[in-house]
Amino acid sequence: MKQLLLIVLLASASSAQIDARSIIARSVQANTRDWHAEPRYDNFERDRQPDGGTKTYAEMMILGSPYQRLISVNGVALPKWQQEQERQKLESTLRQRRNESASERAERIAKYANGRQSDRLLMDQLTKAMKFVLVREQELSGRQVYVLKATPRADYHPPTMEAEVLRGMEGELWIDEARFQWIKVQARVIRPVLIEGFLARVEPGTRFELEKMPVADHVWLPSHFSMKSQAKILFLFTRKSEEDEIYYGYHKVLTSQADHGH
Repeated sequence: MKQLLLIVLLASASSAQIDARSIIARSVQANTRDWHAEPRYDNFERDRQPDGGTKTYAEMMILGSPYQRLISVNGVALPKWQQEQERQKLESTLRQRRNESASERAERIAKYANGRQSDRLLMDQLTKAMKFVLVREQELSGRQVYVLKATPRADYHPPTMEAEVLRGMEGELWIDEARFQWIKVQARVIRPVLIEGFLARVEPGTRFELEKMPVADHVWLPSHFSMKSQAKILFLFTRKSEEDEIYYGYHKVLTSQADHGH
């Protein structure tokens, strides 16, 4: 009888639907771990250009901040003369960073850290600015995922001007059921948002998408990011911008590489 009762309890526990708040809380923990791990990895980045072509870079950590080295254009390796030019640029950067003063190095690293903090703030605020509803479970990229619908909270107060845009956004999150990692995030502006400090208004049509992939045990890093923005500057002039970046080939930064480059 006790065994039967235990089986019934286990079955009911496994079939109980996890709520959206718990999913988001655990996904924030996973994203925080990834954020701390990211500087320990080098990678390659392929950027789509306005003319439809691509540029591919090797991104490496050198003495506390990243450096991008161009390695191909439109999928074709650089000619020898341009490879030599890129090698000389890298050597120049290495010399500069090795010879900088303590204050110069601290300023450079702080600028990189501030940029990372700004990116993290926006992602953290995404979970605070939105109400989440678990709408379904499905398979995505061979993994079972929770699909959450996100809509803006009426009582959200953005802590920065950059976060103002979240007041007018909605989106979806695909979160891995086993790891609580964000496999994909899509968000879009559904109503104009006034950015007072910039005398600008972000317009509907602005959207972004982030995709992540596993690169090591318990570490997932971006595999794709795209953004399309539309804003009215001074409420008169429309400015449009677009980004599309693919990340791949993640590998751990070796101490010697971080100090001396590749």
